[in-house]
Amino acid sequence: MRWEEIGAVIQEELGAPAEELFETFDTEPLAAASIGQAHAATLHGGTQVVVKVRRPGAVAQIAEDLEILQNLAHRLDRRWEGAQQYNIPGLVEEFSRTLRAELDYLQEGRNAERFAANFEGSSDVQIPRIFWETTTSRVLTLERMRGIRIDDVEALDADHIDRHQLARRGSDNILRMVFEHQFFHADPHPGNMFVQPDGSIALIDFGMVGSLGARVADQLARVLRSFAEGDSDEMTDAVIDLSVTKSFLDRQGLRDSLALLIAGFRGHTLAEANLTHFLTRLLGLLREHHLQLPQETALLFKVLMIAQGVATRLDPQFDMIQAINPFVERFARRQFSLSVLGRRLAESSSDVGAVLLELPATLRNLRRVLDAGGFEVHLRARELEPLVRRSERIGNRLVAGLIAAALINGISGLASGPAEWRQRRAAMIGTGAGLLSALAGYLLWTARRGR
Repeated sequence: MRWEEIGAVIQEELGAPAEELFETFDTEPLAAASIGQAHAATLHGGTQVVVKVRRPGAVAQIAEDLEILQNLAHRLDRRWEGAQQYNIPGLVEEFSRTLRAELDYLQEGRNAERFAANFEGSSDVQIPRIFWETTTSRVLTLERMRGIRIDDVEALDADHIDRHQLARRGSDNILRMVFEHQFFHADPHPGNMFVQPDGSIALIDFGMVGSLGARVADQLARVLRSFAEGDSDEMTDAVIDLSVTKSFLDRQGLRDSLALLIAGFRGHTLAEANLTHFLTRLLGLLREHHLQLPQETALLFKVLMIAQGVATRLDPQFDMIQAINPFVERFARRQFSLSVLGRRLAESSSDVGAVLLELPATLRNLRRVLDAGGFEVHLRARELEPLVRRSERIGNRLVAGLIAAALINGISGLASGPAEWRQRRAAMIGTGAGLLSALAGYLLWTARRGR
């Protein structure tokens, strides 16, 4: 953008020309991009800042480009069967959401303050201060952060900065965002990270961020923990629970593929067994088995791969997978704390209530079928899916097991003689009553805990 355009935006947004609002303002940009550009300036009083100004017409242009991209994604999804393995419309939607958020500098300022609050008291991370008096949705004024680019190995060595420790510190910062804050910087490339003389890292550019829901974070931690422990059965369960599509699944085939993945990594050196290689192989296996991950994991995997690349640049022998383990273990322990368990039980109360309401009708329908005395049974699994799905969301596999046991017990009675069938029917009804009692007790206990 020409300076005249920059000055016009500042005048329109802040109500005064740049020369009045700032003590100095460099008309040559520090950096320029498709959305806007950044200029060095000084506030009255001497504070050095960076002023980001959004290009005129950027919102309309990007909205048009995203609409074209979304149309192409949906067309590809309809015409190419293989595209369904990638959920291309979902990926484009996630990208569109992230890019639209970057257009709003007010949101970027709020993101920066959230990161500052999350890292409050930490000496490892520096977050620039936002100056709200000269910030709008089109103009952002923030503290200028200086330092050495984190990938400038020669400059780091000249300043005698320990690159091994720096790799550990940088990766720990990213992993804290993911597993402790569940709110992470989604564009941590080297140009957004500057190393200070004391070894701390200054982060900039908070337009692109990501967040993880509690369920996704929990299942992702299970995947990584089971991989580190070499437990292919647990990893299979975790991958299935994390995935959002489970149309047809060869569980044994998936388990065998994951076992080979684990075994293959155990035979590599640290330099070869990096996180990027693991994530790439894992995504390939998921596609082979027709599984898709939640959309929010796309940004996360990109972030982890960037972090792996930066850490390896600083220290070629850095083991990112090993660095993740402590965070995964701490995250797993937190999931069993009283506060987290209480929250989960409170959230599951509605599902338990729905199970209690639907189960009597299901058992009555089953009893009518059995009373008819017929020996030919047609079971349609989709009629039971809502009940089983709610039971699984409660997180108590015992409930689903009891339901399955009651059904199997009842069905086996159809092949028995009349006398034996009467005994089996009574036993099955007793099982249903016991199940109802157990669920009622669970709901009561949950309600009391939530007071």
